[in-house]
Amino acid sequence: MELNFDFFNKWVQAKLGIKLTAYKQRQMQRRIGNIMRTTGAETLEEYAHILETDAQARKAFIEHLTINVTEFYRNRDLFEVFEQQLLQTVIPQFPNPKIWSAACSEGAEPYTLAMILEKHHLLGAKIIATDIDDDILAKAHQGCYRKDQLKNIAATDLKKYFTEVEGDRYQVSSSLKQQITFKKQDLLKNLYEKNCHVIVCRNVTIYFKPEIRDEVYRKFGESLVTGGILFTGATEAINFPEQFNLRKLDSFIYQKI
Repeated sequence: MELNFDFFNKWVQAKLGIKLTAYKQRQMQRRIGNIMRTTGAETLEEYAHILETDAQARKAFIEHLTINVTEFYRNRDLFEVFEQQLLQTVIPQFPNPKIWSAACSEGAEPYTLAMILEKHHLLGAKIIATDIDDDILAKAHQGCYRKDQLKNIAATDLKKYFTEVEGDRYQVSSSLKQQITFKKQDLLKNLYEKNCHVIVCRNVTIYFKPEIRDEVYRKFGESLVTGGILFTGATEAINFPEQFNLRKLDSFIYQKI
């Protein structure tokens, strides 16, 4: 049976405020079809009715849609390059940088940034972490993680910044928490942060259509101060960064020009 994605796209935007047409359609339609079938719905019209009347189903749909994969120091080698560029390029110009972790998921990324800042005694820095999903932001603010999400953290840092709690989970320290402000934000429709010295947005734009991805990078370019840097994911090389007032500085790191 052919699913009516035209209807569903319009319904989701009207009722949930999410613009599905901004995403790569084949991937998105496959994901929607998979979660729809778990509810027993056979059509998208039936599934829309379930989402409208069942808060738990609606919550599961939004969480499934926003692709929340998270771990500390994801692609550790790239984070090491980022750390070098932060110290060599950003801090000499901006000793107390404003750092925006966009689409932060469950918080592993901004807490990783907080560890880096604390390691180098950069406690005047400000980290703002945003995501589209209220429930995911609540998990990020709580700061409790499975052991497998911490696999890239050095043993000394694990001991310093985490406390083991029940169920083989680890609670992040208050010293890291106090460095971060969590906020709800939709990259596709909300205003962007301004006067940022660093923007970290990794493994997000790969799901967007090319024209939407380019619009996001254009806005990131506008959000950065001259000399600030953008850190992207390991599969998110920006072609012709000059069109966004950026230049390639290092592996998946771009500087505002």
